[in-house]
Amino acid sequence: MRVLITGGAGFLGSHLCDRFLAEGHTVVAMDNLITGNTDNIAHLAGHPRFSFIKHDVTNYIFVEGPLDAILHFASPASPVDYLELPIQTLKVGALGTHKALGLAKDKKARFLLASTSEVYGDPQVHPQPETYYGHVNPIGPRGVYDEAKRFAEAMTMAYHRYHGVETRIVRIFNTYGPRMRLRDGRVVPNFIQQALRGEPLTIYGDGSQTRSFQYVDDLVEGVYRLLFSNEVEPVNIGNPGEFTIKAFAELVNALTDNKAGVVYKDLRTQDDPQVRQPDIAKARRILGWEPRVSLEEGLRRTIPWFREELRKRGELP
Repeated sequence: MRVLITGGAGFLGSHLCDRFLAEGHTVVAMDNLITGNTDNIAHLAGHPRFSFIKHDVTNYIFVEGPLDAILHFASPASPVDYLELPIQTLKVGALGTHKALGLAKDKKARFLLASTSEVYGDPQVHPQPETYYGHVNPIGPRGVYDEAKRFAEAMTMAYHRYHGVETRIVRIFNTYGPRMRLRDGRVVPNFIQQALRGEPLTIYGDGSQTRSFQYVDDLVEGVYRLLFSNEVEPVNIGNPGEFTIKAFAELVNALTDNKAGVVYKDLRTQDDPQVRQPDIAKARRILGWEPRVSLEEGLRRTIPWFREELRKRGELP
């Protein structure tokens, strides 16, 4: 297959590039580098089946030659990004999805949308199945991301129903691993960097809020299986292992031998979800998929990458 991965220089997109190349496919990565980084795909330079196009997908997309699949992963993806890039976040979810779907229609390519657990908002149903419509504040600071993705899902289904485009929708839950942006503001990079510097880990609120963390390799496996499945409606891909933020902080400190402990501060963002846990019964049933990497094992694979990145920046000896 020849596949286009938008957001291909991002954290998730770059890992997908690796997987599709490893499976023998040809990959075109596209990214405007607003949050992506060519360092993430530098190891692919010169690969005979890989190419990169710098382009903003909110504008008309041109890719020469045939495409068999388009994976639309272009989007800012952290609360820090939403606050700094609210208009761009909305545009890539709306206009970018529209342009990518138009390309899929023209190329007769299968289209896979990277959606998010954020479509569930601050959920009142726990864990969250795909049938739950969500509890979202459309005008809050997180709304620019939540509603962009909800619109993107609606647009994807419209292209499927009206134009007959083969579409897939993955709802991604918290994912971590090597190549995360150091300054993206999410809890995994924040905690790991503080711990490696020997600083106390900053917990917003009382630490009782929960998250479910999946290692990037598990996500990539789920996305790959979904693309080749026959499932049109959304599928949750996440790790149902649920941890309080306090317990997660304690694990990071233990794995890094950080003795500085934790500090508590007021909740940082409006509409911050208090619980987050995927119901993955559908993924198990349809894809035969479930996560394989435990949180402890995933962190053991991730921490050395952060340590090396901080050393490159002169922030660690």
